[in-house]
This record gives sequence, C-alpha cells and structure tokens, in this order.
Amino acid sequence: MIRFILVLLFLIVFVLCSIPLLLVEWLISKINRRAADISSLRIVQWAFKVIIFLSGVKLTVIGQEHVPKGEAVLYVPNHQSYFDIILTYARCPGLTGYVAKDSMLKIPILSHWMKRLYCLFLNRSDIKEGLKTILTGIQQIKDGVSMCIFPEGTRNKQPEKMMPFKEGSLKMAEKTGCPIIPIAISHSAEIFENHMPKIKSCRVILQYGEPIRIQDLDKEQRKFLGSYTRDRIQEMLNTHKELL
Repeated sequence: MIRFILVLLFLIVFVLCSIPLLLVEWLISKINRRAADISSLRIVQWAFKVIIFLSGVKLTVIGQEHVPKGEAVLYVPNHQSYFDIILTYARCPGLTGYVAKDSMLKIPILSHWMKRLYCLFLNRSDIKEGLKTILTGIQQIKDGVSMCIFPEGTRNKQPEKMMPFKEGSLKMAEKTGCPIIPIAISHSAEIFENHMPKIKSCRVILQYGEPIRIQDLDKEQRKFLGSYTRDRIQEMLNTHKELL
C-alpha cells in the first residue's frame, strides 16, 4: 500500500499546484500558443514520469526509433491498464492528444489539462457527436498534433488476446495519410488493476512497431486496416513472454 499512498499524495499535490499552473499556461498561450503547448506537455510528462518512478515500474522500451520525428502520427496501442496512458504519454516526443471517454470531462483539473493538450472526448452513444470528434482529430493531425487511440475501446481484462479493433478508430490515419505507430504493451495491469488498490513494482514491456503507411498496403489490407494493425501488435505481444 506504500506505493499507492505515495502516488496518491503526489497526485493531490500536483492537482493543487495545477490550479495556478493552468492559469499561467493560459496567459502564456495568449502570447505564444506553441510555447504554452510545449510547456504543458513537458509538465504533464514530468508528472507521469514521477508516477512511474513511485510505482516502481521497471520499463523495457523497444523500438522507439520507429517513431518518426517532425511529423504527426496516429499511435495505436493495445489497452490493459490506466497506466497505459501514463507509460505512453511520458514518451511522446511531441504534442499528442489522446481520444478518451467523454466521462473524463467530469473530472475537474484533469479534464482542463487534457483539453490543453489536445485530448478529445468521445461520446460512444451518439454517432453524430462521435463523428465530430474524429473530424476534430483529423484536423489536429493535419495541424501537426499526433493523436493516440485505443481501438479495443476499453481495457482488456484478458491480455493474452486482444479484443477486436473498431475499424472506425483508424479513420484519422485513413483521412490524413499519417503513419500509424502500432504499440504493444505487456504486463501493465500488474501495476494496479490486478490487485487494486495496491500498486506493485513489476516489469512492463512497451514496444513500438515499424510505422504502417497506408499508401504502402494492398487493397485487402487497407479494407481491414483495424485487423491488419491488430495483427501487427499481436505479433509483438507474442514475443514479450520470453522477456518478462
């Protein structure tokens, strides 16, 4: 329970300090939006790295050189844990917005940081609103902001096999032509979800696959892009058993 208490105390302190920080970031954005964006990114990444440290995560990172620099991408990870967001966002080289459930809007302070960092909130029960969210994500990629989406739609409690990917979740890449970066995450549920409320030190593998460029795929692969991307991630996950 000690790790859980340390993480909780850090979060409380960070949230309290975030109130004046958000105001400062808002003022900076009125003068230089780019500077405010990068500042906000680094602040949150620092906080996530502290949480990873306090949680005792022994992280093995593979293939980060596959992430292109200087262009927006669509990150596509499998999803086992809340920590998947912390682990991946802490390593994003540039501005990146995550597609999250619209219920996150109800969380004060956190939702303000998410909005500052180009995160989008998806209403799954309203198709029209969902489409607007994806269209916004498409525009953000065109504007140079990378996006991240979890195509399984929710946390998978059976990590040995991923759930089917929602084909519509990759529309942002299809409509912009940006590279898809498949991400395979193993063992992240062992940090917290598998024994809540305890946080336990454990080894986690985070692997970035080679970019998937839609224009290089054949007609069948483009038609079932979700399944193709899922298979690429599953191939990486299958190799992780020997490393854990």
